[in-house]
Amino acid sequence: MRVGVIAGVLVAAFVLVGAKPAAVDWTKRVTQTAQGAFVLGNPAAKTRLVEYVSYTCSHCAHFTNEASAPLKSRYVASGSTAVEVRHAVRDPIDLAATLLARCTGPTRFFAAHEKLFATQEQWFGKGVSYAQANQDALEKAPGPDRVKMLAKGAGLGSIVRLSQTQVDACLANTAQQRPVMAMTQEAWQTRSIPGTPHFLVNGADVPDATSWAALEPRLKTK
Repeated sequence: MRVGVIAGVLVAAFVLVGAKPAAVDWTKRVTQTAQGAFVLGNPAAKTRLVEYVSYTCSHCAHFTNEASAPLKSRYVASGSTAVEVRHAVRDPIDLAATLLARCTGPTRFFAAHEKLFATQEQWFGKGVSYAQANQDALEKAPGPDRVKMLAKGAGLGSIVRLSQTQVDACLANTAQQRPVMAMTQEAWQTRSIPGTPHFLVNGADVPDATSWAALEPRLKTK
């Protein structure tokens, strides 16, 4: 009996030693840059795609909705490409959406990012209607309260799956706003991007590429 047990242990040890390590699912790996941007994929990937986005930008929504699946399956999954999202905020509703997406945390950020674009017409339409109906109150409200009012009016909490308590805490946290505003300034003032979406591939601007069909050839050459 003892010999059989020892033999079984040796066989198990051999199997473990000879087994290949589990493949990394890079589509689930999220890190952050020193500037606070979220990065999906292998941080050491040979190709780094930077996306400058605004959540109230219809062209950004179109790109994300058509590009997300092939980008992840053809490029991110293999570890060859990492995708970095940088925020280029354009308006108060955009700011509210950006802050709430980021407050979901690294593991949930890209799901919230995609959900905001997939449902953009729904929540942005509600937000615009709310802003028009409550223009006087919004103009009188302090900046942080204005963003909170717009987030509630647009129903953003339910989109990114945060409770009202979590929404209020997120939007009251001024530290959460600093990297967003720094990225926004870098996008519009320092780099002077022409609009959103705007892309960099390994640090080089990709002009005239707002669709997946226009962008993918640039990834294939890297």
